[in-house]
Amino acid sequence: MAKMNLLTDLAIKKVKVESKETYLNDGAGLRLCIKPNGNKVWEFRYSFEGKRRKTTFKTYPIVSLSNARKKRDKCIELLINDIDPIEHKRNKKKEKILDEKGNFLSVVSEWLEKEAERTMASTHKGKVKVFENDIYPFLRNKHMNQIEINDIIKIIEVKKLQAHEVASKIYNYLDNLFRFAVLRGYCERNLLSDIRKSDIIRAKEVKHYSKITDEQILCELRDLIYNYNGSHSLRNVLKFVLHVPLRADNLCTMEWNYIDYQEKSLTIPRERMKVKSKNLNDFKLPLTNEVISILEEQRLFTGHQKYVFLGTNNRNHINKESPNRALQRLGFNDEKRGRKIRLHGFRGTFRSMIDTLDIENKFSFELKERVLDHHEQNETVRAYNHRADYFKQFIPLMEFWSDYLLSLESK
Repeated sequence: MAKMNLLTDLAIKKVKVESKETYLNDGAGLRLCIKPNGNKVWEFRYSFEGKRRKTTFKTYPIVSLSNARKKRDKCIELLINDIDPIEHKRNKKKEKILDEKGNFLSVVSEWLEKEAERTMASTHKGKVKVFENDIYPFLRNKHMNQIEINDIIKIIEVKKLQAHEVASKIYNYLDNLFRFAVLRGYCERNLLSDIRKSDIIRAKEVKHYSKITDEQILCELRDLIYNYNGSHSLRNVLKFVLHVPLRADNLCTMEWNYIDYQEKSLTIPRERMKVKSKNLNDFKLPLTNEVISILEEQRLFTGHQKYVFLGTNNRNHINKESPNRALQRLGFNDEKRGRKIRLHGFRGTFRSMIDTLDIENKFSFELKERVLDHHEQNETVRAYNHRADYFKQFIPLMEFWSDYLLSLESK
């Protein structure tokens, strides 16, 4: 049997380029393919599970003869262990990509991008801030697979001393982040599934937003708001929320194009609401004559701008903390005396007072919930009424509330 002559660098350099592919064999499946354009590509041919396969080792001389033989030997070793070299190469490439993408900062960036699609801009901004201020200093240089449960506990323990609510958010954020990372293959398991939140963060007593439910105090609040001497936007945003109990974010970022004067309505796109389900209609409320009057006054100052209520720079929307500070200056910061309220508290005031005032049960429970954009949490139940249109039913309710506010008299 004739012995195969092994390749040499000299033989490779002397080979002539032809009009079609030619080959120089080195044995054990390794050969050099000389292309018509002069490129010399290393090929390794083999059989796996009865099928002929071929892989390449790049070009000569980038991959030298000795290195090509080493690569061939590694492939042969894989075949001896019943591993397909091509699949092995693909898996290694995937692992490398996953390893690079599995860095904590990369995973957080990808996760936050997804989160931004389903959360309000202000909520998302707060979430990003928590990562930047409270989590990155501890984990920024780690890979997801390198993080240990003690790393997470340390972050939470530190924050728990400063802000219990933020510590609770950190647990939730990291829990969701790890679930996402497991789904994407960036790590093998969710560390937080091994511990209970209650074991490291004791439940804090639920404290509801302060609200005004005393009629005389509510009358005093109304009068102080209507006579407020601050900026037009501050006065009118407080007057507006008295009559229309929107969430603080929706109130402060309200745009003029949401207002339909002819229909006397306010329509906020569903994606801007807290409940963003695409199965729900945009949030639409009727506007009473008093509310239209408030808007007409405000339009004199900001009608040429995008937002209804502007901040101090007269360009961007008003910051929700500005009305809150105004309420403090008006003297509504004493919870013990029932004289404390913030923007969100107007929703509680509305809901409580409507229940108290509606002695004839004119307004259903469902109607009073929907005017606050509260929805049934049970998805099955929600599926049957998600498209219900309450706009016409809202009209007498909102008129009832506005008329009541205007009828209040100081005693």
